[in-house]
Amino acid sequence: MGFSELYWFEQARLPWLLCLQVLPVLGAGVVLALGERAAAVIVGKLVALLELALAAHVAWYLDGRSPAFQFAEWWAPLAYHVGVDGIAVVFVLAAALLTFLMTLYGMSRGMISPGRLFAVLLLAEAGLIGMLVTLNIAWFAAYSALELWAVVYLLRRWASSRAEVQALARFIQYQGFGWLLFVAGCVVLGWGFADAHGGRWSFDLFDLRGTLPPGRFQTAAFYLLFYGLAVRTPLFPLHGWLPNMAQHGLIAVAPALMVGVKVGIFGMLRFVLPLTPEAVLAWQPYVVGFAMAGVFFTAALAVQQRNLRRLLAFAVVSHTSLLVIGLFSLHAAGIQGAVLLSANFGLAVTGMWFVVGFVFRRTGTTELGELSGLFERIPFLAIAFLIFGLAIVGMPGTPGFDAAHLVLEAAIDQFGALSTVATALGNVAAAGFLLWAFQRAFLSPSSDGHDVDRTLPMEYLVCGIALLALLLTGFLAEPWLQLTEAASEAAAARFAR
Repeated sequence: MGFSELYWFEQARLPWLLCLQVLPVLGAGVVLALGERAAAVIVGKLVALLELALAAHVAWYLDGRSPAFQFAEWWAPLAYHVGVDGIAVVFVLAAALLTFLMTLYGMSRGMISPGRLFAVLLLAEAGLIGMLVTLNIAWFAAYSALELWAVVYLLRRWASSRAEVQALARFIQYQGFGWLLFVAGCVVLGWGFADAHGGRWSFDLFDLRGTLPPGRFQTAAFYLLFYGLAVRTPLFPLHGWLPNMAQHGLIAVAPALMVGVKVGIFGMLRFVLPLTPEAVLAWQPYVVGFAMAGVFFTAALAVQQRNLRRLLAFAVVSHTSLLVIGLFSLHAAGIQGAVLLSANFGLAVTGMWFVVGFVFRRTGTTELGELSGLFERIPFLAIAFLIFGLAIVGMPGTPGFDAAHLVLEAAIDQFGALSTVATALGNVAAAGFLLWAFQRAFLSPSSDGHDVDRTLPMEYLVCGIALLALLLTGFLAEPWLQLTEAASEAAAARFAR
């Protein structure tokens, strides 16, 4: 099945995707020029809010009934080719919303050099948006490098622990290796296209479709692209960078940029599945097998953690495995469920990291043995943590409820009931550890070891917006299902047997 697209002038008066990409870069430049003046913080928040409004505008006018790439833009000299479908726009909205929340979170912690922080956040957002709208795999790799640089800078400049050097080194090792694997996969694809077209290279999704014949080259491209993105996702057993970064890095911002928006899952859906279909079918059982094993293995690791941030990191890896199972079911319901679960997990996990950051600001620790009785002093934050945890389980009223049912329905159809039920139980077990952590940190009798401040207005705002977005999306799930249905069916149709 081929690709189709609608150009921006057929749907709008302005190239909205270009605006989405340029605005954060311009905003970062203005913030840097203002330095550490109060105006820099105001400009940073306004730019993030305007970017969210632009993303909402694109989502509002996108036709979810069509699987075509819409608002498409193309400029040959720079191999610039962008477009969004119902799937991409969900990730774009998540990126814009989480970036805006991170600007509010940064202010709530009274961080040093907030102007520079906001500039780096906006550059990271530019990288995220670029990855989500581009239809050129080489540009995807370039935008990924920009975002990874931003995260490295955040970890180096604003880490919250003296062990940040170890966390930074581990992060660079894993992500650098993963990025190089992905770039090597891009080269294999471009080489295959050049070999078939008289030496002319291209990395455009439309050009590369069907370029690599089944065999060794397609398998090599699949291996390189998939493992490069699996490091980023993170998927077991390539998750070793996340626990250290979560424990010693910037408490909420860096983890949110890396796992709040599941660009690894998006990259697999946008490039790996359509460009290496025969290799995907051949390796599907192994990918799903590793993902199912990862649910249980990382859940077992989570229960052994005594640090709230590390426990949350292992829970993320466990639940990410469920996304991969849905995606590699190669079933329309599974792909649609994986997309909606990505948004649900990203928002819920980021919200939990925000709460953990607020707790750390008060107590100076995230060790579960040193936390107790916090519900009495910060009940709103405690309730927010609980709801975010239940959203990961798939509580009714959150996007995870319908999304998890879609993934499980597809998994039963493709892999059988026994393995699917076992995976679901492992996923619930991992979420149960988060609820155990909630009981230990917020409900256990107070040891009076910390003088805990009451919840601040900015903390109400940050968590309140996240909760409102989560619950509104959950209770009003039908528009999101309609938005992603056609694109999900088109992605699965390539593997119809």
